[in-house]
Amino acid sequence: MAIETITSVEKFKELIEEIKGTEGYREPIAFGIARVDRGQKNAEKVLQANYAVVNWEENYGSAAIFIKALQEAKCQVDFSGSEFVATINDNFVQNAMAAFAPYLTEATGDMHRNVQVIKILSNMEDIGKDFRITFLFEDSNPESVEAVYLKLYALSLSKAPLRGVNLNGAFGILSNVAWVRNTPFELEYLRENEIEMKLTGTFPTIDSVDKFPRYLQHIIPADNTRILEASRVRMGAQLAAGTTVMPGASYINFNAGTLGPVMVEGRISSSAIVGSGSDVGGGASILGVLSGTDGNPISIGENTLLGANSVTGLPLGDGCIVDAGVTILAGTKVGIAPEELEKIKAANPDADLENKLVFKGSELQGLDGIHYRQDSITGEIIALRSTREVKLNEDLH
Repeated sequence: MAIETITSVEKFKELIEEIKGTEGYREPIAFGIARVDRGQKNAEKVLQANYAVVNWEENYGSAAIFIKALQEAKCQVDFSGSEFVATINDNFVQNAMAAFAPYLTEATGDMHRNVQVIKILSNMEDIGKDFRITFLFEDSNPESVEAVYLKLYALSLSKAPLRGVNLNGAFGILSNVAWVRNTPFELEYLRENEIEMKLTGTFPTIDSVDKFPRYLQHIIPADNTRILEASRVRMGAQLAAGTTVMPGASYINFNAGTLGPVMVEGRISSSAIVGSGSDVGGGASILGVLSGTDGNPISIGENTLLGANSVTGLPLGDGCIVDAGVTILAGTKVGIAPEELEKIKAANPDADLENKLVFKGSELQGLDGIHYRQDSITGEIIALRSTREVKLNEDLH
């Protein structure tokens, strides 16, 4: 059997309800069709998945059509697991085209993005084994390269919140590959062909060797977002509009990023989040959950300044300052003079701060308006009430 050509929007909606009513049907939380890069030695090994459209908690009607098109193309969809991945073929595309028929006459700009995907695939002479469809039924540990990439896309496209996606085990699923522009090469393939490729002048210029590609290999940023060096942002990072990532010591890891316009000249480690209007100074480092925070994910508030070469392993509130070269961690001893403590309490009326002269950094985490400094005579780390808001130069964004 095959899906008969749908003649109206009403018939299309009826088909969707019929599919959803099928025994055992599960609605996916995410899905998409990806063009995959396969291994040069092992064609069954997927190295990378490029999703033209990512559906995350949306477009459930398209999901139903894709599932039905697979079934009519003799592919049994398994709803029992947390994810399902399959190679699509021309039969799948023809069935999807028949279902989407009422929408195929729309102008390209008005056409739904999932319909555009199918229409473009229908114009390809032979899609072969280059395209895979992925359905996520639960946000469990990913089991495939395609699932990992779908989740990385959801983060980088801001469809899913930072720290809101399960990527446990992703490193074990992805292969370490040589990236030549946007093409991954198996390292063993390069080793086996090294002599011939070098003698014939075909050995590629390798940009990096990593499990993750670069953000800009997959994502088009907002018009007012600047990334001055592509290697500084990893796929799976999330950059809010207006973020500027300067070259040099800057870096934003996967599952980390910004919530608004932020100047980044330092390191934002995995799981770290920086609030709008903040400035991560040159060489400053925000520690990740695996780099000294005891698993405590770090959030930096709005309009906060991390001075050059400072290190922050503590969540900070709004309007804070960490002076250049200062390290503030959960166990750091911080001295606060009584008059400054009262000012800090006033800025944080809900905080339960004891009346004492020395605090652990963990006792101050997340509080607003604190200025961390080092006494140049005693070397003691001290905290003052921040006397200024940190605002970015709008002319630079």
